Amino acid sequence: MQLFDTQATEARLPFSQLITALQTAFTQGAQVPLRHNHRIECQGVQGTSLLMPAWSERGYFGLKTVNIYPANNQRGLPGLHATYILYDATTGVPLALMDGNAITARRTAAAAALGAQYLARPDARRLLLLGCGRVGSLVPEAMRHVRPIDTVRVWNPTAERADALVQRLRAQGFAAERVQDLESAARQSDIISCATLATTALIHGHWLQPGVHLDLIGSFTPQMREASPDCLIGNQVFVDTEEAPMKAGELLDAFATGQFSAQDIRADLSALCRQQHPGRQDDAAITVFKAVGTALEDLAAATLVLEAPEHPPTVN
Repeated sequence: MQLFDTQATEARLPFSQLITALQTAFTQGAQVPLRHNHRIECQGVQGTSLLMPAWSERGYFGLKTVNIYPANNQRGLPGLHATYILYDATTGVPLALMDGNAITARRTAAAAALGAQYLARPDARRLLLLGCGRVGSLVPEAMRHVRPIDTVRVWNPTAERADALVQRLRAQGFAAERVQDLESAARQSDIISCATLATTALIHGHWLQPGVHLDLIGSFTPQMREASPDCLIGNQVFVDTEEAPMKAGELLDAFATGQFSAQDIRADLSALCRQQHPGRQDDAAITVFKAVGTALEDLAAATLVLEAPEHPPTVN
């Protein structure tokens, strides 16, 4: 069994290839059972463990284990830890153990970019980023592969982390700055991307200007939410998979108002990638992409890691 540590896993997942790999995976499909969701409580600390399997006709079966502990921020630790094992789907033989954190972070940012490829205005260049964690820090670079992003405004509960990310983004060629006034920044953005573990809404509907694309990729349980119901009601809402209406706090909150239902969701990523839905058709429309993540993305990323050449290109 091959072992891919963090550096090796990341090196084999450049966004230039990963976004295309996800597009192919959503087009071709795979077997993706509903994830197992387990609440963990030990010594007064609560966490969540997810088991996410998937397999495809390409001959691979993958299983990701994800442990989410929001209180880790108070301990100076990441809130999410994951491992990924890839097997031969025809024999069950283990093929590789990979850094699940790297796979999760990069495929989540890549999926956000894939959604924006269909849903953001072609001229979108101003990005507002909420969250400076493992996923959020990758979103600007991923988005730049599908839209001409040149300006990034960064918001984070901890100013020091926001300032550190701003410096890294400037080194990557972005015009970046930290913001404190979320409403003002939201009103001036072409894309708003939320990559947090928030449990109360951070973005509100009356902030959204015509033509904006709202990207919600941080929350993935009914208890989590990054946007208020009025961000969804009356706007063009898309999801990553059919699991989203069952898992996403934002969607469940909107359903509870009686003014939005599952039938109001326009399409998922599979329909967009298969050209069964055209995506954005009006530059003035407000589009919303709600993602909870899927094992299909993990499998596509893990396959890319395993099949990459011995000396893969530099990550970008």
